[in-house]
Amino acid sequence: MKIAVYPGSFDPITNGHLDIIERAAKLFDKIVVAVIRNPEKTPSFSLEDRLKMLKRSVARFHNVNVDSFDRLLVEYARKKKARAIVRGLRAVSDFDYEFQMALTNRRMAPEVETIFLMTDYRYSYLSSSFVKQIAGLGGDISGLVPAPVADRLKKILRKEQ
Repeated sequence: MKIAVYPGSFDPITNGHLDIIERAAKLFDKIVVAVIRNPEKTPSFSLEDRLKMLKRSVARFHNVNVDSFDRLLVEYARKKKARAIVRGLRAVSDFDYEFQMALTNRRMAPEVETIFLMTDYRYSYLSSSFVKQIAGLGGDISGLVPAPVADRLKKILRKEQ
């Protein structure tokens, strides 16, 4: 079975992330979408919220699972018996960082390949930060995020008003 891990903070998941997941799901037998628990960062959404939104957003894919981790990515990939790490690229600016990370991961775990997928041009500008900023200012985020994320953001914003 060809297994891949797609890691990220997913704070929140966007349609750009979903595009990468959908395309990776066609390439691998199983995709593990793994939320990174990083104690050095303060996410806008709790880990529980991010996992719930992800699970609802990927429910239509039979070969996609959602999980979280708080160790080295390559250790997590080995634990999941993954042969690949999937990374999405929006622009050339993403490549420098991702290339360094891929080389470092390869040094630690040469048996785990990093696979880069370019996001669809419709989402090349999109980031979780932009989504949160647009939603926070009352903008329309439909078409930018899956419905479960839009619903959650609306509930949060209603509570804040």
